[in-house]
Amino acid sequence: MKTTKRIPIPAALIALVPLLAVNGADAAATWKPEKAVEIIALNAPGGGPDRVGRIMAGVIRGGHQLEVPIAVVNKPGGGGSVASAYLNQHPGDGHYLLLSTKALLTNSLMGSGPSYTGFTPLAHLFSEYISVTVRLDSPLRTGRDLIERLRKDAGSLSFGISSSLGSPNHQGVATALKEAGIDIKKMRVVIFPSGGAASTAMLGGHVDVVPISVSFAASLLRQGQVRLLAVSAPTRLHGLLADVPTWREQGYDAVVSNWRGLWGPKGMTDAQIAYWEEAMRRMVESHEWKKELETNFWQSEYLRSGDARKYLDRDYVQARAFLADLGLAK
Repeated sequence: MKTTKRIPIPAALIALVPLLAVNGADAAATWKPEKAVEIIALNAPGGGPDRVGRIMAGVIRGGHQLEVPIAVVNKPGGGGSVASAYLNQHPGDGHYLLLSTKALLTNSLMGSGPSYTGFTPLAHLFSEYISVTVRLDSPLRTGRDLIERLRKDAGSLSFGISSSLGSPNHQGVATALKEAGIDIKKMRVVIFPSGGAASTAMLGGHVDVVPISVSFAASLLRQGQVRLLAVSAPTRLHGLLADVPTWREQGYDAVVSNWRGLWGPKGMTDAQIAYWEEAMRRMVESHEWKKELETNFWQSEYLRSGDARKYLDRDYVQARAFLADLGLAK
Protein backbone atom coordinates (compact mmCIF):
# COMPACT_ATOMS: atom_id res chain seq x y z
CA MET A 1 0.00 0.00 0.00
CA LYS A 2 1.42 3.35 -1.07
CA THR A 3 1.68 6.00 1.66
CA THR A 4 0.89 9.63 0.79
CA LYS A 5 3.50 11.94 2.15
CA ARG A 6 2.16 15.03 3.92
CA ILE A 7 3.94 18.27 3.22
CA PRO A 8 3.98 20.56 6.28
CA ILE A 9 2.46 24.03 5.80
CA PRO A 10 4.52 26.82 7.26
CA ALA A 11 2.98 28.37 10.37
CA ALA A 12 3.23 31.85 8.87
CA LEU A 13 1.07 30.77 5.91
CA ILE A 14 -1.54 29.22 8.23
CA ALA A 15 -1.77 32.48 10.15
CA LEU A 16 -2.22 34.39 6.89
CA VAL A 17 -5.30 32.41 5.73
CA PRO A 18 -7.86 33.84 8.22
CA LEU A 19 -6.43 37.30 7.67
CA LEU A 20 -6.97 37.00 3.93
CA ALA A 21 -10.51 35.73 4.54
CA VAL A 22 -11.34 38.69 6.78
CA ASN A 23 -9.88 41.20 4.35
CA GLY A 24 -11.75 39.56 1.50
CA ALA A 25 -15.04 39.74 3.40
CA ASP A 26 -14.43 43.41 4.24
CA ALA A 27 -13.73 44.18 0.62
CA ALA A 28 -16.88 42.39 -0.49
CA ALA A 29 -18.93 44.22 2.14
CA THR A 30 -17.65 47.68 1.25
CA TRP A 31 -20.06 49.79 -0.78
CA LYS A 32 -21.08 53.40 -0.71
CA PRO A 33 -22.95 55.69 -3.13
CA GLU A 34 -20.80 57.00 -5.96
CA LYS A 35 -23.40 59.26 -7.61
CA ALA A 36 -26.48 61.26 -6.64
CA VAL A 37 -29.03 59.38 -4.53
CA GLU A 38 -32.75 59.62 -5.30
CA ILE A 39 -35.44 59.22 -2.65
CA ILE A 40 -38.55 58.43 -4.67
CA ALA A 41 -41.83 59.82 -3.29
CA LEU A 42 -44.95 58.06 -4.53
CA ASN A 43 -47.06 61.21 -4.56
CA ALA A 44 -46.98 64.83 -5.69
CA PRO A 45 -45.14 67.58 -3.77
CA GLY A 46 -47.01 68.44 -0.59
CA GLY A 47 -48.17 64.91 0.22
CA GLY A 48 -47.07 62.79 3.17
CA PRO A 49 -44.29 60.67 1.60
CA ASP A 50 -42.94 63.73 -0.23
CA ARG A 51 -42.73 65.68 3.01
CA VAL A 52 -41.15 62.78 4.90
CA GLY A 53 -38.60 62.27 2.12
CA ARG A 54 -37.54 65.90 2.24
CA ILE A 55 -37.16 65.74 6.02
CA MET A 56 -35.05 62.58 5.67
CA ALA A 57 -32.85 64.14 3.01
CA GLY A 58 -32.35 67.21 5.20
CA VAL A 59 -31.35 65.15 8.25
CA ILE A 60 -28.94 63.05 6.19
CA ARG A 61 -27.36 66.15 4.65
CA GLY A 62 -27.12 67.84 8.04
CA GLY A 63 -25.35 64.82 9.48
CA HIS A 64 -22.88 64.78 6.57
CA GLN A 65 -23.57 61.08 6.03
CA LEU A 66 -23.19 61.22 2.25
CA GLU A 67 -20.43 62.47 0.02
CA VAL A 68 -22.85 62.72 -2.90
CA PRO A 69 -26.06 64.77 -3.41
CA ILE A 70 -29.40 63.38 -2.22
CA ALA A 71 -32.75 64.61 -3.50
CA VAL A 72 -36.45 63.73 -3.51
CA VAL A 73 -37.94 62.75 -6.87
CA ASN A 74 -41.73 62.73 -7.19
CA LYS A 75 -43.38 59.93 -9.17
CA PRO A 76 -47.12 60.26 -8.48
CA GLY A 77 -49.79 58.09 -10.02
CA GLY A 78 -51.60 54.81 -9.51
CA GLY A 79 -51.45 55.02 -5.73
CA GLY A 80 -47.70 54.40 -5.86
CA SER A 81 -47.49 52.00 -8.78
CA VAL A 82 -45.73 54.60 -10.97
CA ALA A 83 -43.06 55.09 -8.29
CA SER A 84 -42.65 51.33 -7.86
CA ALA A 85 -42.21 50.82 -11.61
CA TYR A 86 -39.62 53.62 -11.73
CA LEU A 87 -37.67 52.06 -8.86
CA ASN A 88 -37.42 48.68 -10.56
CA GLN A 89 -36.15 50.26 -13.74
CA HIS A 90 -32.86 50.36 -11.79
CA PRO A 91 -32.32 46.76 -10.61
CA GLY A 92 -29.38 46.25 -8.31
CA ASP A 93 -28.67 49.99 -8.08
CA GLY A 94 -28.38 51.22 -4.49
CA HIS A 95 -28.66 54.87 -5.56
CA TYR A 96 -32.46 54.61 -6.01
CA LEU A 97 -34.59 54.36 -2.89
CA LEU A 98 -38.37 54.31 -2.49
CA LEU A 99 -39.97 55.91 0.55
CA SER A 100 -42.97 53.66 0.68
CA THR A 101 -46.20 53.29 2.60
CA LYS A 102 -48.82 50.59 2.93
CA ALA A 103 -49.73 51.42 -0.68
CA LEU A 104 -46.96 48.99 -1.61
CA LEU A 105 -49.26 46.26 -0.31
CA THR A 106 -52.65 47.58 -1.36
CA ASN A 107 -51.58 48.13 -4.97
CA SER A 108 -50.45 44.54 -5.27
CA LEU A 109 -53.59 43.22 -3.62
CA MET A 110 -55.80 45.18 -6.03
CA GLY A 111 -53.80 44.08 -9.05
CA SER A 112 -52.54 47.58 -9.86
CA GLY A 113 -48.92 47.15 -8.87
CA PRO A 114 -46.11 44.61 -8.42
CA SER A 115 -45.80 42.44 -5.35
CA TYR A 116 -43.80 43.85 -2.45
CA THR A 117 -41.68 40.70 -2.64
CA GLY A 118 -40.14 42.08 -5.84
CA PHE A 119 -38.32 44.84 -3.94
CA THR A 120 -35.48 44.96 -1.43
CA PRO A 121 -36.47 46.02 2.11
CA LEU A 122 -33.88 48.30 3.67
CA ALA A 123 -35.50 49.66 6.83
CA HIS A 124 -38.89 50.13 8.50
CA LEU A 125 -38.83 53.65 9.95
CA PHE A 126 -42.01 54.70 11.74
CA SER A 127 -45.79 54.71 11.74
CA GLU A 128 -48.26 57.55 11.95
CA TYR A 129 -51.96 57.68 12.61
CA ILE A 130 -54.73 59.11 10.46
CA SER A 131 -56.90 62.14 11.27
CA VAL A 132 -60.30 62.95 9.81
CA THR A 133 -60.55 66.60 8.75
CA VAL A 134 -63.35 68.93 7.63
CA ARG A 135 -63.62 72.64 6.86
CA LEU A 136 -64.20 75.02 9.74
CA ASP A 137 -67.70 75.80 8.44
CA SER A 138 -68.70 72.12 8.30
CA PRO A 139 -71.73 71.16 10.41
CA LEU A 140 -69.78 68.04 11.48
CA ARG A 141 -68.02 68.59 14.79
CA THR A 142 -67.17 65.06 15.93
CA GLY A 143 -66.66 61.59 14.57
CA ARG A 144 -70.06 60.65 15.99
CA ASP A 145 -71.65 63.42 13.90
CA LEU A 146 -70.03 61.92 10.82
CA ILE A 147 -71.27 58.42 11.68
CA GLU A 148 -74.84 59.57 12.36
CA ARG A 149 -74.96 61.50 9.10
CA LEU A 150 -73.88 58.43 7.16
CA ARG A 151 -76.27 56.14 9.02
CA LYS A 152 -79.10 58.13 7.43
CA ASP A 153 -77.49 58.18 4.00
CA ALA A 154 -74.14 56.44 3.35
CA GLY A 155 -73.65 58.48 0.19
CA SER A 156 -74.50 61.89 1.62
CA LEU A 157 -70.88 62.99 2.07
CA SER A 158 -67.93 62.96 -0.31
CA PHE A 159 -64.48 61.85 0.84
CA GLY A 160 -61.20 63.01 -0.66
CA ILE A 161 -58.78 60.08 -0.49
CA SER A 162 -55.08 59.98 -1.28
CA SER A 163 -53.75 58.24 -3.08
CA SER A 164 -55.81 55.11 -3.83
CA LEU A 165 -58.79 53.08 -2.69
CA GLY A 166 -57.84 50.91 0.26
CA SER A 167 -54.99 53.21 1.26
CA PRO A 168 -54.31 53.87 4.97
CA ASN A 169 -56.04 57.24 4.62
CA HIS A 170 -59.11 55.45 3.31
CA GLN A 171 -58.85 52.87 6.10
CA GLY A 172 -58.52 55.65 8.71
CA VAL A 173 -62.18 56.57 8.23
CA ALA A 174 -63.69 53.45 6.60
CA THR A 175 -62.66 51.20 9.49
CA ALA A 176 -64.74 53.29 11.90
CA LEU A 177 -67.69 53.33 9.50
CA LYS A 178 -67.52 49.55 9.19
CA GLU A 179 -67.45 49.26 13.00
CA ALA A 180 -70.61 51.38 13.06
CA GLY A 181 -72.35 49.02 10.64
CA ILE A 182 -72.24 51.36 7.64
CA ASP A 183 -71.77 49.82 4.20
CA ILE A 184 -68.37 51.25 3.23
CA LYS A 185 -68.92 50.27 -0.39
CA LYS A 186 -71.50 53.08 -0.54
CA MET A 187 -69.00 55.80 0.42
CA ARG A 188 -68.64 58.52 -2.20
CA VAL A 189 -64.90 58.62 -2.76
CA VAL A 190 -62.77 60.92 -4.93
CA ILE A 191 -59.14 59.89 -5.40
CA PHE A 192 -56.37 62.54 -5.32
CA PRO A 193 -52.63 62.21 -6.02
CA SER A 194 -51.67 63.54 -2.56
CA GLY A 195 -53.09 64.59 0.78
CA GLY A 196 -52.24 68.16 -0.15
CA ALA A 197 -54.37 67.97 -3.30
CA ALA A 198 -57.26 66.37 -1.40
CA SER A 199 -57.13 69.03 1.32
CA THR A 200 -57.03 71.84 -1.23
CA ALA A 201 -60.16 70.39 -2.83
CA MET A 202 -61.87 70.19 0.55
CA LEU A 203 -60.99 73.77 1.46
CA GLY A 204 -62.41 74.81 -1.90
CA GLY A 205 -65.69 73.06 -1.16
CA HIS A 206 -65.30 70.25 -3.69
CA VAL A 207 -65.30 67.38 -1.15
CA ASP A 208 -66.65 67.21 2.39
CA VAL A 209 -64.20 65.10 4.39
CA VAL A 210 -60.50 64.29 4.01
CA PRO A 211 -58.62 61.70 6.11
CA ILE A 212 -54.90 62.53 6.17
CA SER A 213 -51.83 61.84 8.28
CA VAL A 214 -51.86 63.47 11.70
CA SER A 215 -48.65 65.37 10.91
CA PHE A 216 -50.18 67.02 7.86
CA ALA A 217 -53.46 67.64 9.69
CA ALA A 218 -51.54 69.33 12.50
CA SER A 219 -49.91 71.73 10.03
CA LEU A 220 -53.36 72.70 8.67
CA LEU A 221 -54.71 73.03 12.21
CA ARG A 222 -51.90 75.42 13.15
CA GLN A 223 -52.96 77.61 10.24
CA GLY A 224 -56.58 77.57 11.39
CA GLN A 225 -57.80 75.88 8.21
CA VAL A 226 -59.49 72.68 9.41
CA ARG A 227 -61.36 70.95 12.21
CA LEU A 228 -60.33 67.46 13.29
CA LEU A 229 -63.17 65.03 14.02
CA ALA A 230 -61.13 62.04 15.15
CA VAL A 231 -57.72 60.38 15.10
CA SER A 232 -57.12 56.67 14.51
CA ALA A 233 -54.64 56.34 17.41
CA PRO A 234 -55.25 53.93 20.33
CA THR A 235 -54.98 56.83 22.81
CA ARG A 236 -54.97 60.61 22.52
CA LEU A 237 -51.92 62.24 21.04
CA HIS A 238 -49.94 65.05 22.64
CA GLY A 239 -49.47 68.78 22.17
CA LEU A 240 -51.57 70.43 19.52
CA LEU A 241 -53.66 67.28 19.03
CA ALA A 242 -54.34 66.59 22.71
CA ASP A 243 -57.94 67.81 22.39
CA VAL A 244 -58.79 65.61 19.39
CA PRO A 245 -60.69 62.47 20.48
CA THR A 246 -59.78 59.05 19.17
CA TRP A 247 -62.27 56.87 17.33
CA ARG A 248 -62.19 54.55 20.34
CA GLU A 249 -63.29 57.33 22.67
CA GLN A 250 -66.23 57.95 20.40
CA GLY A 251 -67.33 54.33 20.53
CA TYR A 252 -65.67 52.80 17.46
CA ASP A 253 -62.68 50.48 17.78
CA ALA A 254 -60.76 51.79 14.79
CA VAL A 255 -56.98 51.94 15.20
CA VAL A 256 -55.19 52.52 11.89
CA SER A 257 -51.62 53.55 11.22
CA ASN A 258 -49.61 54.05 8.08
CA TRP A 259 -46.01 52.95 8.08
CA ARG A 260 -43.08 54.53 6.29
CA GLY A 261 -40.27 52.34 5.10
CA LEU A 262 -37.26 52.58 2.83
CA TRP A 263 -37.06 50.12 -0.05
CA GLY A 264 -34.57 49.52 -2.82
CA PRO A 265 -34.94 47.89 -6.23
CA LYS A 266 -34.74 44.17 -6.72
CA GLY A 267 -31.29 42.62 -6.92
CA MET A 268 -29.44 44.77 -4.39
CA THR A 269 -26.30 43.25 -2.91
CA ASP A 270 -25.73 42.44 0.76
CA ALA A 271 -23.18 45.24 0.88
CA GLN A 272 -25.67 47.79 -0.44
CA ILE A 273 -28.31 46.64 2.04
CA ALA A 274 -25.84 46.83 4.91
CA TYR A 275 -24.83 50.37 3.91
CA TRP A 276 -28.41 51.69 3.95
CA GLU A 277 -29.29 49.79 7.12
CA GLU A 278 -26.42 51.54 8.87
CA ALA A 279 -27.24 54.92 7.31
CA MET A 280 -30.85 54.65 8.53
CA ARG A 281 -29.71 53.57 11.99
CA ARG A 282 -27.54 56.67 12.26
CA MET A 283 -30.38 58.84 11.01
CA VAL A 284 -33.01 57.53 13.46
CA GLU A 285 -30.58 57.92 16.36
CA SER A 286 -29.80 61.54 15.51
CA HIS A 287 -31.15 64.41 17.61
CA GLU A 288 -32.59 66.02 14.48
CA TRP A 289 -34.65 62.94 13.58
CA LYS A 290 -35.95 62.47 17.13
CA LYS A 291 -37.07 66.08 17.10
CA GLU A 292 -38.97 65.45 13.85
CA LEU A 293 -40.65 62.40 15.40
CA GLU A 294 -41.91 64.53 18.28
CA THR A 295 -43.01 67.45 16.11
CA ASN A 296 -44.84 65.28 13.57
CA PHE A 297 -46.48 62.80 15.98
CA TRP A 298 -44.60 59.90 14.38
CA GLN A 299 -44.22 56.60 16.25
CA SER A 300 -40.64 55.34 15.95
CA GLU A 301 -40.47 51.70 14.81
CA TYR A 302 -37.02 51.26 13.28
CA LEU A 303 -36.40 47.77 11.94
CA ARG A 304 -33.53 46.47 9.85
CA SER A 305 -34.00 44.74 6.51
CA GLY A 306 -34.87 41.21 7.64
CA ASP A 307 -37.32 42.33 10.33
CA ALA A 308 -38.86 44.86 7.92
CA ARG A 309 -39.68 41.98 5.56
CA LYS A 310 -41.36 40.02 8.38
CA TYR A 311 -43.40 43.12 9.32
CA LEU A 312 -44.60 43.41 5.73
CA ASP A 313 -45.57 39.76 5.60
CA ARG A 314 -47.83 40.24 8.64
CA ASP A 315 -49.30 43.52 7.41
CA TYR A 316 -50.05 41.99 4.02
CA VAL A 317 -52.51 39.57 5.66
CA GLN A 318 -54.34 42.42 7.43
CA ALA A 319 -54.47 44.59 4.31
CA ARG A 320 -55.92 41.70 2.29
CA ALA A 321 -58.73 41.29 4.85
CA PHE A 322 -59.67 44.99 4.66
CA LEU A 323 -59.64 45.11 0.87
CA ALA A 324 -61.70 41.91 0.73
CA ASP A 325 -64.39 43.72 2.73
CA LEU A 326 -64.38 46.44 0.08
CA GLY A 327 -64.51 43.87 -2.68
CA LEU A 328 -61.19 45.19 -4.00
CA ALA A 329 -58.76 42.35 -3.31
CA LYS A 330 -57.86 40.36 -6.42
